Amino acid sequence: MKKTYFFTLFLFLSSFLIGQNLVSNGDLELWTSGLPDGWDHVENITQESVIVHAGTYSARHQSASGTQDFGHEYITGIVEGSTYTLSYYYFDNDVNAKTRIWSKWLDSSGSQVGSTIESEYSSDNPDWQSYNTDFIAPMGSAQFYLEVRVYKGDVEGGYVYYDDFSFVNDQTIYPEPSNYPTMFSATASGLSINLSWDESTGAQLPTGYLILGEKTASPSFEVPVDGAPVANELDWSDNKVSVNVGYGNGEYLFNGLVTNGTYSFTVYPFTNTGSDIDYKTDGTAPTANATTSNVTVINSEGFDSSLGAWTQYSVTGPQIWEWADYGNPPGCAKGNGYAGGAVENEDWLISPELDMEGYTNITLGFDHARNYASNDGLYVLISTDYEGGDPNTASWEDITSSFTFPDPGSWDFIDAGSMDISDFATDATYIAFLYNSTSSDASTWEIDNIEVLGVMGTGIESPSIASVRVYPNPASDKINIRSEKSGYLNIKSITGQIIFESEIIAGNNSINIANMISGLYIVEISGIDGQKSIGKFIIK
Repeated sequence: MKKTYFFTLFLFLSSFLIGQNLVSNGDLELWTSGLPDGWDHVENITQESVIVHAGTYSARHQSASGTQDFGHEYITGIVEGSTYTLSYYYFDNDVNAKTRIWSKWLDSSGSQVGSTIESEYSSDNPDWQSYNTDFIAPMGSAQFYLEVRVYKGDVEGGYVYYDDFSFVNDQTIYPEPSNYPTMFSATASGLSINLSWDESTGAQLPTGYLILGEKTASPSFEVPVDGAPVANELDWSDNKVSVNVGYGNGEYLFNGLVTNGTYSFTVYPFTNTGSDIDYKTDGTAPTANATTSNVTVINSEGFDSSLGAWTQYSVTGPQIWEWADYGNPPGCAKGNGYAGGAVENEDWLISPELDMEGYTNITLGFDHARNYASNDGLYVLISTDYEGGDPNTASWEDITSSFTFPDPGSWDFIDAGSMDISDFATDATYIAFLYNSTSSDASTWEIDNIEVLGVMGTGIESPSIASVRVYPNPASDKINIRSEKSGYLNIKSITGQIIFESEIIAGNNSINIANMISGLYIVEISGIDGQKSIGKFIIK
């Protein structure tokens, strides 16, 4: 624990900075050409001189068919880990308008850091009401975007009023945290490890936590030193990483790890930031470890800087799947159908062709966030007969119900869980996320950290035996078999019983399977040259 000395000059500067309002024209007394000075995002705002909380003026915000924003871009000089108090007054006594705060922390490049700050919708009240909350600036934040929004009631045209915005930095230097977090644990799922913990308690709560990781079962963690912040470093190339996580998160996900790898972690709570950072290092820091699955990555997409190998296809509507700088780590695919109001859309996000022949225990997992509207119209689909272009020309199996969706919605990414998709293993399988919106329901859906994992099998597939294309798969009344050569065809049940026999020609062959029961079937083609080809299909 370091010793902190307070000098006269420091005390003077602290007394000046503590309580200094960082919102320019927060009292809304300055207006130019009908607009409030210092406010950059002004929609349906007019000057008000009768309904005022204090001073001469307030801002009147009128509801419309879509959300109307009132924003202050951007409050700079944010110190990560510092405590800020956000407060303002609002007057809502109109059934045709309601308001709430909608603000966010940004890094130096303007990308969002942490979760969006959202309050509950206001309720009608004949008196001025206040919003007053303390926040700790998350690690990596350098700016703050302040915004309030107005929404319509049954009809548009109602009013809410705002006055006396304040955003104040508390620059107190705090002593080291009282305690370590408890229940620190590591849980592996596929090639990801999720760390979780119960927050530190005691007289002095932490600003955040430093997590150290090593790819070994016998780590030698380097204890952090007060006054020397440890930067984020998530490159495992030297088998070590470090990451700073804000107080109140309670978990952190490491993904894209290696197969069958053992990873160890420890955590140090700290207060303050920069040269004032004060780590708790006395006693014993909690540790945890986990080992990733012994699997092969068939496809992994974190959307770090683009949509990667996944393809967007827009059937209807002006919006498309696009890349956005959100997620954990930042970077995701975003589906959205809102443009000044809800807009009808049908948009597909489709995987590259996945060759899953020869794999067993194949799982699909992903993280996602959904906010606004509802989960209606959001689907996870899988196909074995898609050949590109308009996805509506192919057969898709709806596997949405196998995954967990956010309810209620938020900007926090959650693990959707995983599904065994081994029954869909072909040499050309496709996965899709289908986004639908209507003129009255348009959610925002964000997808991240997609993983398709499998174990290379030792069953019917073999490097010396060629695969054969069977489609559609799953099927119901007929299948098409594309063979490279003429020969003899057997269709067998999973127990080895021959269900169907026929000659087959080179090229496409259509087989009636209407009388076969549901289940998995093996296709075996014996060519006139003695070589065999193997495939499989499912009857729904």
